Amino acid sequence: MLKYSRLLLFLMMILPWFSLPVIDKKSFKRFYPASLFISIIVWLESFIAKKRRWWWFYERIHPKIRGETPLIWGPFFIGSLWIMKFTYGKFYLYLLINLLVDSFFSFRLVNWFQKLGISSLVRMNRLQLLFVFQFKALLLYGFQFIKEKEIE
Repeated sequence: MLKYSRLLLFLMMILPWFSLPVIDKKSFKRFYPASLFISIIVWLESFIAKKRRWWWFYERIHPKIRGETPLIWGPFFIGSLWIMKFTYGKFYLYLLINLLVDSFFSFRLVNWFQKLGISSLVRMNRLQLLFVFQFKALLLYGFQFIKEKEIE
């Protein structure tokens, strides 16, 4: 199970990057800064989460790499690019898509990770996690909104 979990985390980090060539350069350049910004915020959040024991990662792809790293720099980073590409400028659609994706993560993937021995929530429940995700979605959209207002 140990090798399987590490392989799964590694694939979760790498596979989303294979969709990157499909995103046109204009969209990538437009939304890359916001995706990078929110990914760095999530990476910093992982230090707070560890200190406050919001969640715990039992498995890592490497002992010196934080457990959250594959999720942050794989599906979260690339997913942010895709969601922004298809929903930016349509705020309610953006909120709905994020709510669906974040709910899937909070209520399905968290259970799956726990069963596989990858991670588990400790001092945070699934609904609180969903609210944290929604807050980050607003930060992401807000960053892009401000960035685009400065360009005009």
